[in-house]
Amino acid sequence: MGSKLTAENEAAVRARIGYYRDLGIFDFYRRGGPENQIGTETVTEVAVETAIVATDVTYADPVPVPGATPDPETLPPMPSTVAASRRAEAAKTMAPQDKAAALAAIREEIGDCTRCALSRGRHTIVFGDGDPHARLMFVGEGPGADEDAQGLPFVGRAGQLLNNMIGAMGLRRDQVYIANIVKCRPPQNRVPEPEEANTCAPFLFRQIDVIQPEVLVALGSTAATYLLGAKSPLSALRGRIHHARGVKLIVTYHPAYLLRDPRQKKEAWADLQIAMRELGLKASSQQSAASGRQG
Repeated sequence: MGSKLTAENEAAVRARIGYYRDLGIFDFYRRGGPENQIGTETVTEVAVETAIVATDVTYADPVPVPGATPDPETLPPMPSTVAASRRAEAAKTMAPQDKAAALAAIREEIGDCTRCALSRGRHTIVFGDGDPHARLMFVGEGPGADEDAQGLPFVGRAGQLLNNMIGAMGLRRDQVYIANIVKCRPPQNRVPEPEEANTCAPFLFRQIDVIQPEVLVALGSTAATYLLGAKSPLSALRGRIHHARGVKLIVTYHPAYLLRDPRQKKEAWADLQIAMRELGLKASSQQSAASGRQG
């Protein structure tokens, strides 16, 4: 391909992209090959006929490079604000049944997944649980033994604590959406390997794009790493608002960690209060006190 696209070709490309959007297609998968420039925008071939897509409309999910081991320290950046805002606008126009159907389609695409080594030890794929139209979404690390057995996220002791935290925020579990970075249980509940997380996380990103919550809460450092596309100490991430996939992101402790160190529940409650302010939620003093004692 040439090093430049003519104005006519660029217009044709953008028209083709608009056509795919009208069909509800937002994922563009890159092929290998040289990149080309349109002004300051980088474009590359995609596996949708012969269309070319500028990076402001493609996913920049951390996808492993063949033959290389992804390093969570140098994960690729998340999609641009332009791309995320376009997907957000599209999600806002979805009818209620469309969001549920879109999530079902993602689950169907996952199938009986064998894309990474975690599939060899799991019993059940844990896709996600909750309201497809939730304003608040929680993302954890991966399923544990109880989750692997039941096929639902956060149903063990850590899940009971998360339910208490949600209740303290003035919400019910069925009013939020809950998912994990990986959908299969890692052996002995170890941290997912970068290859495993990078293979599975794009499905989570698509769930986020469909749900379009107003606030995401990353539960623990693994969730924060893959949602933000970079690794930082949890202490450096807590207490402020980040953005991931066009959504406000709050980082706090994983409930399993709070079970091991209950002293940090007060700090976790402070993080959740940031999310509550963004959502316009108010908890009673009784709920606030109960949040600090539960578990």
